[in-house]
Amino acid sequence: MSQAPLILVDGSSYLYRAFHASFKADLRTKDGRPTGAIRVMTNMLRKLPKQYPGSTVVVVFDAKGKTFRHEMFVEYKATRKAMPDDLRPQVEPIHQIVKAMGMPLLMVGGVEADDVIGTLATQATEKKIDVVISTGDKDIAQLVSEHVTLIDTMKDEKLDLDGVQQKYGFGADLIIDYLALMGDSSDNIPGMPGVGEKTAVALLQGIGSIKQIAERLEEIPALKFRGSKTFPAKFAQHKEVVELSYQLATIKTDVELEQSIDQLEMQPVDGDKLVEIFTEFELRGLIDELERQGSVNAGASAAINNAATAPAAEKVETDYQTILSEDQLKQWVEQLKAADIFAFDTETTALDYMKAKVVGVSFAVEAGKAAYLPFGHDYIDAPEQLSEDLVWQYLKPLLESDQHKKVGQHIKYDAHVLRNHNIDLKGIAHDTMLQAYVLDSNGRHDMNTLADKYLDRQTVKFEEVAGKGVKQKTFNQIELGDDENPAAAFYAAEDADITLQLHQHLMAELEKIPTLLDVYTNIEMPLVRILEGMEYRGVLIDSERLASQTIELKKRIDELEKQAYELAGEEFNLASPKQLQVILFEKNQLPIIKKTPKGQPSTAEEVLEELAHEHELPRLILEHRSLSKLVSTYTDKLPKLVQEKTGRVHTSYHQAVTVTGRLSSSDPNLQNIPIRNAEGRKVRQAFRAEPGYVVVAADYSQVELRIMAHLSGDEGLLNAFAAGEDIHKATAAEVFGVMPMEVTDDMRRNAKAVNFGLIYGMSAFGLAKQLGIARGLAQEYINLYFERYPGVKTYMETTRQYAEEHGHVKTLSGRQLKLPGINAKNAMVRKGAERAAINAPMQGTAADIIKLAMKAVDHWLTESQLDAKMLMQVHDELVFEVAESDLKAFRQGLKPAMENAMSIDVPLLVEIGQGDSWEEAH
Repeated sequence: MSQAPLILVDGSSYLYRAFHASFKADLRTKDGRPTGAIRVMTNMLRKLPKQYPGSTVVVVFDAKGKTFRHEMFVEYKATRKAMPDDLRPQVEPIHQIVKAMGMPLLMVGGVEADDVIGTLATQATEKKIDVVISTGDKDIAQLVSEHVTLIDTMKDEKLDLDGVQQKYGFGADLIIDYLALMGDSSDNIPGMPGVGEKTAVALLQGIGSIKQIAERLEEIPALKFRGSKTFPAKFAQHKEVVELSYQLATIKTDVELEQSIDQLEMQPVDGDKLVEIFTEFELRGLIDELERQGSVNAGASAAINNAATAPAAEKVETDYQTILSEDQLKQWVEQLKAADIFAFDTETTALDYMKAKVVGVSFAVEAGKAAYLPFGHDYIDAPEQLSEDLVWQYLKPLLESDQHKKVGQHIKYDAHVLRNHNIDLKGIAHDTMLQAYVLDSNGRHDMNTLADKYLDRQTVKFEEVAGKGVKQKTFNQIELGDDENPAAAFYAAEDADITLQLHQHLMAELEKIPTLLDVYTNIEMPLVRILEGMEYRGVLIDSERLASQTIELKKRIDELEKQAYELAGEEFNLASPKQLQVILFEKNQLPIIKKTPKGQPSTAEEVLEELAHEHELPRLILEHRSLSKLVSTYTDKLPKLVQEKTGRVHTSYHQAVTVTGRLSSSDPNLQNIPIRNAEGRKVRQAFRAEPGYVVVAADYSQVELRIMAHLSGDEGLLNAFAAGEDIHKATAAEVFGVMPMEVTDDMRRNAKAVNFGLIYGMSAFGLAKQLGIARGLAQEYINLYFERYPGVKTYMETTRQYAEEHGHVKTLSGRQLKLPGINAKNAMVRKGAERAAINAPMQGTAADIIKLAMKAVDHWLTESQLDAKMLMQVHDELVFEVAESDLKAFRQGLKPAMENAMSIDVPLLVEIGQGDSWEEAH
């Protein structure tokens, strides 16, 4: 049996990656101490012993102070920013956790973590011990050999000798040469001036190492890369810089260490110390994991109760059953009938609700007591299961009963897939995903995350029973398992059990805040059935029209490519950021507006937009990107999404994704169809109505500005909306001090930018950039606006103060929008939270209004029995398919139903259009 590999962890790389992975979540203790890096890095580390059983896991960190490289080059790492304030206090706790996990921890002065890792890897290789280095640092690729492999746990990437060759285009033996030629901005290794990645790769592939390049300079012009003719002279000029860069990039492999690899051994886990640390930093889920592993006594998580933000849920003993006989099924059906409410979940063959087939169902009637009823598992040696017909014979009356209440986690999906079996799920009382979302719209709302957050429970993940990637099984292929080896049955029963426990916990939390309970009960839950109906109904797509659009777009894309090649003087991949960097900033010497985190010139959209004001090539690239995305996302993709059995496209609406409460959609994403250009609007022409029907679109006009008028109570805004004035024209007249009839198009455009910019928290810098004016003039516009509308400024200031004091803001419906970064020490995070604080009440209220409108319209249509169906919800717009015979009555009833969805101090205005397509109706 071969020896287990030695695992070397680049602790410093892990540290920063963990911090940045948790940056947006801004996780903190109750008293405000940051914990994100601690949580993420601990989870990263604890995976390694599971992945490599029997291995010693050594974690290496950079020591404080300068290294020998600083003596070689004073400017080494001079461009590195100081450690973030929120990361610094997490470093020592992470060190303590590493030691308590039994992992050797090394820090050696005068050298870097890479050098210690290189030395240990070399020692192991000499003893023919395989080494796995866990890092995200490309520099360490130089250590890869027959015995040394790199893994990147965050990217799930593995690099052996072949992997390095495939990724970089050359072997591991040339990694140092690669870094020396092109430099490394993160470490401030200078490299050879004018040599970027493309040139470095061409040299290494065409000639070889730096030593070989120096010996064969005369061969370089034949490589024909940009600048190849002048390269020999430049190389001779900068040879000393290249040699210095080579030394700086070389990992030292002979560091004097106090311990050899033979002395580095795993120690027993110090569970008590880990509990102490996790308790201090309120990491209840990690304590639960220790209990599951048996590293600490059960009940250790009780110690965290006094420190945690919410009391840990009481641990519940589990009694999970697998129903394989009719007698068992009868007993469970009686329990379900007798229960006030029961948790229900389906297991299916696919995620696509239009195609998925149910292969089993699970339910729970009390905490810890649940069952899985399989009927479609067909793997080899699967036990005999009850027939599907018999199962539905027992369950259909129960599932279609309004009297028997059900709770689910994202129960809309279960309702969908049951339709595929001719079952109309009724009695939907609660959805734990929505309960959690209303309590806190930040973060993820999947069952595993919620179980960790609210129940202190680490649940079985789908990948643990089904596998990953191409080898992942569908649920019908997964073994049911037994008490010794729990698999599908345990996983499914646990889903129902956890759903019920979450419901009990979350409902109790909602009941403490009546306004949130009202949002959940009267806005979110009624929408489940409405959205499910819209999704199942789908929308008719004209695939032939889209196909012709694709032909037109691809023709224009080809033209744009040719024009770009002519301007650039060579062919290149317009979709490649690396090639764009060379063409725009090296060859054409365009100004560098912004840099990437790795120090490369950015080719992001906002950068290209700024460059496009004065340069033609960036404009062509932007148009190319826009049209290419239109083809790949819509004109090519939409026809492929048409369901064969309906002839329609069926999107999925998501209630628990956006922070503000707005709906989002996917497959297709209806929210992102571009409407600011003619090509984008043409896509909407393909959304059609059946013969004899008309598409009707109803859109709230300037709803967020109207909400701003209500929230601010500003007299000027209230009067303008009450009088039915063009609000942008009215604002222009006020800001520029002219009569309304004297307002020019430019004045109105600028006023519109100010109106919308301020509700999104835009600064003078942002407004100046958008309008293409000086920052001082933009600030003058903002000052004039606040002079004319003082109520707006007061609203913004009081809202910021409220957010800082309470950690959240509210919509008019009482929805709370939490702002975890509002008091962050990091200025960028704090400013972002302040902007969100101003805008969130408006966006959130707009979201509540459109949802209440959907509820009102659905009720009205049910009562009126008009032949009209709600098809889509996009931003502030509802789209319907209406019978021509009912069109007049529909329009007359729709407008008041939407305009009266919520009462505010200014009238809500709905504009209605109709046509054969969505584009005509909009």
